[in-house]
Amino acid sequence: MLTLWGPGGAKRYCDGMSRRSFIRVGGLAMGGLNLPGLLEAQAFAGSNSRSGGAGATTKRHKSVIMVYLTGGLAHQDTVDLKPDAPDGIRGEFKPIATKLPGVHVGELLPRTAAVMDKLAIIRSLIGQIDEHSSFQSMTGFPMGISQREGKPHFGSVVSRVQGPVDPVVPPFIDLSPVMQHRPYNTPGPGILGQTFKGARMEGDDLALLRPPSGVAPERFSGRHDLLGQFDGFRRSVDNASVEGMNGFYQQAFDLLTSDKLARALDIEREDPRLRDRYGIGSSKHLGDGAPMWNDQLLIARRLVEAGARCVTLGYGFWDTHGNNFGHLRQVMPLFDQGVSALVEDIYAKGLDQDVTVVVWGEFGRTPKINKDAGRDHWARVNSAILSGGGMKVGQVIGSTDKLGGSAVTRPIHFRDVLATVYHNLGIDPRAFLRDKANRPVTILTPESEPIAELV
Repeated sequence: MLTLWGPGGAKRYCDGMSRRSFIRVGGLAMGGLNLPGLLEAQAFAGSNSRSGGAGATTKRHKSVIMVYLTGGLAHQDTVDLKPDAPDGIRGEFKPIATKLPGVHVGELLPRTAAVMDKLAIIRSLIGQIDEHSSFQSMTGFPMGISQREGKPHFGSVVSRVQGPVDPVVPPFIDLSPVMQHRPYNTPGPGILGQTFKGARMEGDDLALLRPPSGVAPERFSGRHDLLGQFDGFRRSVDNASVEGMNGFYQQAFDLLTSDKLARALDIEREDPRLRDRYGIGSSKHLGDGAPMWNDQLLIARRLVEAGARCVTLGYGFWDTHGNNFGHLRQVMPLFDQGVSALVEDIYAKGLDQDVTVVVWGEFGRTPKINKDAGRDHWARVNSAILSGGGMKVGQVIGSTDKLGGSAVTRPIHFRDVLATVYHNLGIDPRAFLRDKANRPVTILTPESEPIAELV
């Protein structure tokens, strides 16, 4: 974080906010809010409006909530059971019927089974590599390629192409906490530049979004003067830390004087019964991955209502090399509760044509159960859960062999899941966009295409 005043930088305004914190608000404002997009959003302000509590937006928009399962969930024990496989492969869980005749999932997913008519399960996902990172799910490319070539997070692409819906709501918001295993953490904007980095919603940033109570409007004038001071500093240096800041200072000021985003993040405004339906979960990390914090699933829904185009979050820890079945017995009930509640909520609020939900991880698990009652990494095939987005749900796409080790019908490249997300958002996944040096770059590879069965 850029600090301008050295040891004296922590001095506070009369309303209690430090100068350093104020500059951090400027960084928050840059989370995908570029000036052309901001001006466009402001031009639309007041038109095409629709109501909806904390989620009132200036216009109807397409959005995506992506839930990244850190560590790789065992598909054979959840959505692609193999009850007829031999011992040592079959696993300990029984299949249960779902709302779709003839379709079964694992016994630890009863609530998911009940909303199967609102889900599309892909059982034949291919193309991933054995890599513990979020890059494949978030950029469409392995970590090495993403870092070497500057492949951007798909949320950054959305920010670059479509800009904000609302002037005070970043189009791309990342709810994932910082995780101990660094490659699990959310990739950056790459060649698109820091202007299109996702806005983070954790720690002190949340307090910064709440305008202090009892502070007269004129007391904000000092903050506004500081923006001008920072603008002068920016013009006097050539520093990568301030890249992309031109045009964002007024946005930072707007964030300080608006509580819309803070209201969207405040789940206490929801009916307690709905919050209980999601299951609150905990902010405590599991292993070296993410927490199972179901409140974030509810916050994600509130954020897309408020105007966010893309909300991502890391969820749980699924690297079950040992005690796979004991771990799943402990954590899958909360997973089942939260994911099914999010799907139900999207449909109950009439958002199912606009909000795409994707739940997936970086690879599957081995058919063979190891000596520690665990399953190891298996990149050959994986599964994913999708919902909403105006897609043709209520179906299972593809299948694996009797051991759950290879795709035998309708293999689908993982990159096509992202192509489907882009399609649902109204973005051509094979189109070109301009990087920060104004060079044309492709969003995905030429062969990437939306999944025909869904769109």
